[in-house]
Amino acid sequence: MDPQNLPLDLLERLSNACSVSGDEGEVRKIVLEAVQPLADEVKVDALGNVLAIKKAHSEPALRVMLAAHMDEVGLMIVDEEEGGLYKFEIVGGIDPRQLPGKPVWVGKDRLPGVIGARPIHLTTPEERKSAIAAESLRIDLGPEGSKKAKPGDRAVFATPFKVVGPSIMGKALDDRLGVATLIALLERAPDHLEFQAAFTVQEEIGLRGARVAAYSLNPDLAFALDATPANDLPTWDGSENTAYNARLGYGPAIYVADGATLSDPRLVRFLLQIAATHQIPYQIRQPGGGGTDAGAIHRQRSGIPSASISVPIRHAHSAVAIARLDDWAHTINLMLHALQALTPDVLAPERS
Repeated sequence: MDPQNLPLDLLERLSNACSVSGDEGEVRKIVLEAVQPLADEVKVDALGNVLAIKKAHSEPALRVMLAAHMDEVGLMIVDEEEGGLYKFEIVGGIDPRQLPGKPVWVGKDRLPGVIGARPIHLTTPEERKSAIAAESLRIDLGPEGSKKAKPGDRAVFATPFKVVGPSIMGKALDDRLGVATLIALLERAPDHLEFQAAFTVQEEIGLRGARVAAYSLNPDLAFALDATPANDLPTWDGSENTAYNARLGYGPAIYVADGATLSDPRLVRFLLQIAATHQIPYQIRQPGGGGTDAGAIHRQRSGIPSASISVPIRHAHSAVAIARLDDWAHTINLMLHALQALTPDVLAPERS
C-alpha cells in the first residue's frame, strides 16, 4: 500500500475515539460499521470482542487469526469531591509523572477537564524532589462539572489526531494503528484462508479479550498487530543509544521475543522471507518487557503458533504518540504479502 492511500480518515476516527479498557464501545461501533460489509460472519462476544470471519473459497482452509486491541490506557473516576473535583484511578500502564497539567475528556459526553497540580513556585524543595503521587491528583471539571461524572466513567487524554509531514500524532495509536491495519487486511483478505479478525478488549490490563477470542476461534496460527515503543531518542550525554526496542523509519517491528511470548520461529522466518522477497524494510523488535495479544493467544487450547508485528511509535502510553506514515504502510504491505503466500507448509517443519 502506498502511503498516499493509507486509511487516514479511519485512523483519525479511531484515535479520537475514547475507549479505555473495559469501556471499548466507541471504538467497537466504528469497527462494526467498517467490518460488517467485509466479513461473512460478525459477532460481539460476552467480553465485547468483535470477531469477524471471512471464509475461504475452498476447504479445508488454514484458519488464521489476526488480533488488534481496541482499548487504550486511561483513567477511571472513582469519587467526587467538592467543586467539580474528581478522584481517579489509572487504568493500564501510565507513568503518573505524565499526568499533572494534562487536559482530559471525561465520560461519554467528553466533558473537558484538566488534571490539576500546584504550580511549582507553591511547592517546597522537598516536594520537588519526587514525582507527584497519582493518589494526590484530581481531575478538575470546574464548578459546572459538579455531579456530571460518576464512578466508573473513563477519562482519556484530550489529544486530537493530526498528520504532520511524514508523521502521525495522536492518543491511543497503541493500538488504533493495529485496528486500522486489521480492517485494511480484512478488506483485502485472500480467498484461500479462513481470515479470523479479532478486535479485542482489555489488552492493556492483562490481554483478557484475546484469551477469550483465541479459545473461541481456535485458529491454526495467529498474528498480533500492535504498536511498540520506539525507544530511539538520543541519549542525554550524546552517546549512541543501544537500548532501543525499535526505531521510527525502519519499517515494521517483527518480534522474536517479548515479556509475554517467544514467537513461533517458523512464523518469524516466514515473515523475514516475505520482507526480503518483496524488499519491504523491517526491523527486529529487540527482546525485553511488554507484550501483545500473542501472549494470551499462544497459550490457548493445545497451543497456537503466534507472532507479533508492530508499528513503532514514540511516547507510547502518554498524552500523544508519534508514528511514521511509511512504517505503517510497510506494515500493511508486509502482512498483505504474507497472507497471500501463507500455506500449511509454513508450519510443516518442527518448531526449532
